[in-house]
Amino acid sequence: MAGLFGTAAQTNTQGEIKNDVALNQPPEDSISHISFSPQSEHLAVSSWDKKVRIYEIASNGQSEGKALFDHEAPVLSCCWAPDGKKVIGAGADKAARMLDLGANSSSAQQVAAHDAPIRCCTFVDAGAGSPILVTGGWDKKVKYWDLRTSAPIATLECQERIYALDARQKLMVIGTADRYINIVDLNSPQKFFKTMQSPLKWQTRCVTCFTDASGFAIGSIEGRCAIQYVDDKDSASNFSFKCHRQSPPNTRDQSNVYSVNAISFHPEHGTFSTAGSDGTFHFWDKDAKHRLKGYPEVGGPIVSTAFNRNGNIFAYAISYDWSQGYSQNTQQKVTKVMLHSVAPDECKPRPKTAGTKR
Repeated sequence: MAGLFGTAAQTNTQGEIKNDVALNQPPEDSISHISFSPQSEHLAVSSWDKKVRIYEIASNGQSEGKALFDHEAPVLSCCWAPDGKKVIGAGADKAARMLDLGANSSSAQQVAAHDAPIRCCTFVDAGAGSPILVTGGWDKKVKYWDLRTSAPIATLECQERIYALDARQKLMVIGTADRYINIVDLNSPQKFFKTMQSPLKWQTRCVTCFTDASGFAIGSIEGRCAIQYVDDKDSASNFSFKCHRQSPPNTRDQSNVYSVNAISFHPEHGTFSTAGSDGTFHFWDKDAKHRLKGYPEVGGPIVSTAFNRNGNIFAYAISYDWSQGYSQNTQQKVTKVMLHSVAPDECKPRPKTAGTKR
């Protein structure tokens, strides 16, 4: 990994995972997405076993299942309402379903529908007086839902199937097939603020907004990550870098290239993680263009990651990533969620010095 991110000398960039704790009673099939509550130490996990599970995480890393709800087909995404009382699942049954934990509901109700599987869901503040659910589907549509009504309050028609979606403050970013990236200013949520082709040459796997909403990161299947700013005046700061690549033993000009499946930004420091199908995760400082920490292989592809609300827990889901089709999804594949306690120095940005690359 050295040199791929303009790295400078730093002591001990190798991190440890030996003390990471496994989530109790994980899903029975591949994990699609994990999401921490913005208000408490609860983690939602969606899975191909048609379920969304909610776990409570104790201060010692131990976990306990608190609730679950069913879909009629694999669940591809999950998210929390801003108040931390409602959990949404969205999936291949073309529906989004909500479990209201605040009302002690035991069953989920359908709150959104598409004409094809729903790949992504998140909540946004679109100035409607209450949080708005956004869903993105393989029907090439992004829909806005006020949970108090049954019909979408607005729809965005995209160029292609939605593969990735994220929002922060007034910024929403949509990644589709054919490498389109649509940027939405949520002050004007019914139109695209800007449309661009991904700076990466291969299929988009994930998009994640910066903590300060000034830009976003893109991960692709080609073992690359791109850092993009929204404002044209900041375009000189855009760059991309290689990651999640491995050189086979005794080779010089050959690399095995793995998908970048997940990017998560630390809620306080603004640094970020990447995780991939090579089974590793890394912490990065985008401003210094520097890798802070790299971690050993975890025993299978990492398909989703999340920091908790204050950034002292980093969760990563290990499971089959479906990159080799149905036939390779065997019982021998690992399926679990691990909890990594984030030490104070692991995600802090580098001190600014005269020698730092900008």
